[in-house]
Amino acid sequence: MSHVQIDADGRLRHLITLEGLERSHISGMLDRAVELREAFSATGSRPQLLAARTVVNLFFEPSTRTRSSFELAARRLGANVLNFDISGSSTSKGESLEDTLATLEAMQADAFIVRHKENGTPERLARHAQRAAILNAGDGNNAHPTQGLLDALTIRDRHPDLASLKVVICGDIRHSRVARSDVHVLKSLGVAEVRLCGPAALMPDASELQACPRFDSFDEAIEGCDAIIMLRLQKERMVAGLAGSESEYFQRFGLNAARLRRANSEAMVLHPGPMNRGVEIAPEVADGPQSCVLRQVANGIPVRMAVLATLLEG
Repeated sequence: MSHVQIDADGRLRHLITLEGLERSHISGMLDRAVELREAFSATGSRPQLLAARTVVNLFFEPSTRTRSSFELAARRLGANVLNFDISGSSTSKGESLEDTLATLEAMQADAFIVRHKENGTPERLARHAQRAAILNAGDGNNAHPTQGLLDALTIRDRHPDLASLKVVICGDIRHSRVARSDVHVLKSLGVAEVRLCGPAALMPDASELQACPRFDSFDEAIEGCDAIIMLRLQKERMVAGLAGSESEYFQRFGLNAARLRRANSEAMVLHPGPMNRGVEIAPEVADGPQSCVLRQVANGIPVRMAVLATLLEG
């Protein structure tokens, strides 16, 4: 776990990773997300927990769901939001990220939502932050903690007793920060078994995620599972040819209706997006009754509200 994210009093100071984070911290954020979700659903009220606070979106990679979700979450809590334009910023002129952080902190920014292609960038900024909180919105293939939290919440909504569950994560796990955060949060919450499945070239090194059984047959991996988390092929991060043709990949590792029937009868289907229909998931499954994809998207807002409130309230 990143030692920088917990302060001397045991309070969550930043959110960099879920790896090694105590269950009490994780459950606390999930419980808070449920409270905020229910309050907003019942009354449409926008609790001004972060009135006069300023949240900065620092996205160095493209994003639709995560950036929009963080912005909506911050605004629903009453915060001011600055969407930092990277292309027109001084970073394009050679200014370091640390200097950019210091400049915006001097303008009384209270939190930075950071997405970056390089592993460790959010932690690096957290070590330099003087007063602001740093939230990791995805760094390289390292971590995406709020995605892990919202996936866990989506599963917990259906299965409060997580200890009896079997979950399979299938796809390009080697390049997936979501897979790592999902494993960390699900194991921390006591899920019975988290299985990994994918082509050998797209599996993580043997030294990683050792508590998870590995499969090269999706038909075997999905057998008896309660939740299936599908991942896209991250071609922008991989050497060409690692996964073969898309049709071959779908035949071996795509989730179609026939393969889904090998799981438990009411198994949940999750996908962090963006989905590539016909590559890792068939349209009839993506849009089918067992799909929880839009529920994941919806849960992203209260989860991110809960994280922002945990870090900034008071």
